[in-house]
Amino acid sequence: MGKYNIDDILNELGVDGSKEKDKPGPRQAQLPGTPQNAAPAPAAPVKQHRIDRAASTFSPLPSMPANQRAIGVSGPSSGAADDPAVKQKSIVAPATTVPSANVEIYRPDAEAGGELGAMLVARGVINAEKLAAAEQIVKTSPDKRLHDVLIEQGADEPAVQQAWAELSNIAFERIDFEKGLDGGFDGKLMQRMTTGFCKQYQAIPLRMDGNRAVIGTSQPDNVELIDEARLRLGVPSVKIVLIPGFDVRGALEIMGESATKPEETVDVNQILAEVQEGDVQVDEKKSSEVDLEKEAGEGPVIRYVNHIIQLAITQGASDIHIEPSEKKLKVRFRIDGELYESLNPPGAMAAAITSRIKIMAGLAIDQRRIPQDGRIRATVAGRKVDLRVSTLPCTGGEKTVMRILNEKSISVNLDDLGFDEDSLVIWKKLVDAPHGVTLVTGPTGSGKTTTLYASLRQLDRGSMNICTVEDPVEYTLDGITQTQTLEKAGMTFAVALKALLRQDPDVIMLGEIRDHETAITAVQAALTGHLVLSTLHTNDAPSSITRLVNIGLEPFLVGAAVNGVLAQRLIRRLCLSCKAQETPSDEIGEYLTMQGLPADQVWVAKGCEKCRKSGYSGRVGIYELLAIDDGLRDIIARNPNVAEFRRLCIERGMVTLRADGLRKVGKGITTVQEVLRVTEGSH
Repeated sequence: MGKYNIDDILNELGVDGSKEKDKPGPRQAQLPGTPQNAAPAPAAPVKQHRIDRAASTFSPLPSMPANQRAIGVSGPSSGAADDPAVKQKSIVAPATTVPSANVEIYRPDAEAGGELGAMLVARGVINAEKLAAAEQIVKTSPDKRLHDVLIEQGADEPAVQQAWAELSNIAFERIDFEKGLDGGFDGKLMQRMTTGFCKQYQAIPLRMDGNRAVIGTSQPDNVELIDEARLRLGVPSVKIVLIPGFDVRGALEIMGESATKPEETVDVNQILAEVQEGDVQVDEKKSSEVDLEKEAGEGPVIRYVNHIIQLAITQGASDIHIEPSEKKLKVRFRIDGELYESLNPPGAMAAAITSRIKIMAGLAIDQRRIPQDGRIRATVAGRKVDLRVSTLPCTGGEKTVMRILNEKSISVNLDDLGFDEDSLVIWKKLVDAPHGVTLVTGPTGSGKTTTLYASLRQLDRGSMNICTVEDPVEYTLDGITQTQTLEKAGMTFAVALKALLRQDPDVIMLGEIRDHETAITAVQAALTGHLVLSTLHTNDAPSSITRLVNIGLEPFLVGAAVNGVLAQRLIRRLCLSCKAQETPSDEIGEYLTMQGLPADQVWVAKGCEKCRKSGYSGRVGIYELLAIDDGLRDIIARNPNVAEFRRLCIERGMVTLRADGLRKVGKGITTVQEVLRVTEGSH
């Protein structure tokens, strides 16, 4: 079989071919235009990749269907290539006269685009002169990439991006605009994401693939897109595929023409102007579910309360605090564990706002001297949202706190929680154990429930009887029997647990071990062949063992029943848009050196509009995992004090909360200051 003269190609591109000949193992690929009877060049198996959000690199993903791969460098005709649907999505290279041969693909400049330029020249998308000019721009402007420069200079955008996708092993697709909203892309998902979001990230939701959203974007290396799209759509996972910017713009234009309801903005001042002290009336009919969008035309108090809830959810808040005072109400949102003041309606609205929230939660509006608890189920942007409501009498009126129950918490997998590789393997073994007690410990709001739910998700629910006892049941889990305690009726954790043991359970999750009766029942269940998962409120993992002894369990029983303890905290992630590296202060540098960590440069929080000037966006877990082996069981049976037991655990290899946090500092996930703040008192 004949080949192109590689020296001629290199000379055309302005490169000394003699240097290239010395390079070992050139890669061969078959070019478009190869006759059907030509034997294809041997090729290594192609790995599909995904974008690593932390490092903006690519890492392996499972294979994808053939009709979703980029079609470009091809060999003999295949079924996929003959499929008309696939042909429609592929980009046909301009007709060029090329010999029937394999070509050694030249790598002109890895930093400037490497194989991409050679591929585009060979396909006739650009010529050598345009490539050389574009490469020169890339070399002098390191922030620019070759494919972007070529598109700016007028190269065929779909053809360039398809070639880039092939070389990067990213799935490439085209939107079929003849189908429009009926299969070309998902208009309903796009409305949930909003056109503003789609414009900002140059992303279009194409379809749902099971419980995973497939998002097409012309900027697949945007590290924020996956998390933001998951948040907007309320889905557990997102798959990113590359589509041309032309397709993104076309979809946005279609939505602009077909959208029947533009995005509304709330004029808070207008709402407040409509509220006059003394003339606010509240409809006292109770409703089990509230559609906030359908109530947009209701009275000002209803609209204002709905605005508070919608704003909190949009900003990713976990809690809403409404605090009364004489002159004004203070509305604060808890975001990433910190409270931020958001709204300040006049104090005259306090009673009306509180009454409206009580009605939504099914509480008694005339009871103002006792605390009340309730629940609201609302619809926001077409998505069901639950809020747990608590009212408390205080000076100035009633304080109201609403916990936003985020269903994404039960959709995450253990792999997404921030475990290091070794700890993740050990924790999965503990959760898969046939019997024993496995504990998660930490203060309120440290993510214990999320970890337990993620652990239950990895169990085979089809072949196991999994039961939970919770106070309260916050999320409904498919395939799992969930029981809520009711202490007023005598339905305590201990009573519910004893009843569950007569239900032939394989796995039991207890919301919390609070007292001796619950603890002894859990231990007995573990020793009789059941796996028990539960939580405790202690500062670290070793303290959980002494806590169980302190509430009345015999040390030898604790050692025999407990398989492991996981202590955890949530720390704030650095904002990807503004984080930076700097030389640390002498104090921080000295501390890092003492910990055996590099101290020349550290990541710091800068602050920008996207992160509310905080420098942080989102949270991740840090963990202290104690796996109980036979040696530790003997030590526990001797009932050591907390300090001694903790020292022995560290000597046996336990990684502390602070040590795990500092590992994440080294990876650029968070800052030294954040780790020291969160782990204070838990070294």
